[in-house]
Amino acid sequence: MRRYDAVIFDLDGTLLDTLDDLTASTNAAVESFGIPPYTRDQVSSFVGNGIRNLMRRAVPGGEENPEFEQAFSRFKAHYGAHCMDRTRAYPGIPEMLRELKADGYRTGIVSNKADFAVKKLKDAYFDGLVDTAVGEREGVQRKPAPDTLFQVLKELGVPRERAVYVGDSDVDLHTAANAGMDCIAVTWGFRTEEFLKEQGADRLAKDAGELRNYLQSEGGHQ
Repeated sequence: MRRYDAVIFDLDGTLLDTLDDLTASTNAAVESFGIPPYTRDQVSSFVGNGIRNLMRRAVPGGEENPEFEQAFSRFKAHYGAHCMDRTRAYPGIPEMLRELKADGYRTGIVSNKADFAVKKLKDAYFDGLVDTAVGEREGVQRKPAPDTLFQVLKELGVPRERAVYVGDSDVDLHTAANAGMDCIAVTWGFRTEEFLKEQGADRLAKDAGELRNYLQSEGGHQ
């Protein structure tokens, strides 16, 4: 008997390498502050808790800065126009998703990225491969609260006991724990394998093939 009926993924750092576009939009938003442009690695350390938190870390003084809201608006406008300039699926991801679909798995995306961007990227990169996607919206608690994960489970019609969540960060690990779900952490994203282990990850995949093999073997069947 197959252990899981659904696989739900984080987006940034798990399915898509979005870091170059996030870095460009961050720097476009804060260029008026006269600070040196942030590097890809610096922006990597900012992401994971939504774009507002990203900007809190990027703008000097965070929300206490009187120009914060203006910078945040610049980020959203720039990212909305440029979120696909250099973003790419990680190696093997589209092929893995096709295999999961062929095997009858339901699939979804849960992200702390703004909902409009999550849906835009899902349709652009994974059209026909992912059943549903939910991002950050007003009035809904973002990860690590389990609310958006529960929403996707409801849309997929799959109980949490029959689903696994896949992500690349401590936020994802905590989200799965808060939802009472199994979790697989991937090490190709924005956090290191050592960091993920320190955060309690006990199932790790180093590439899309290893993740697929896990679902096919002891992780996918019982």
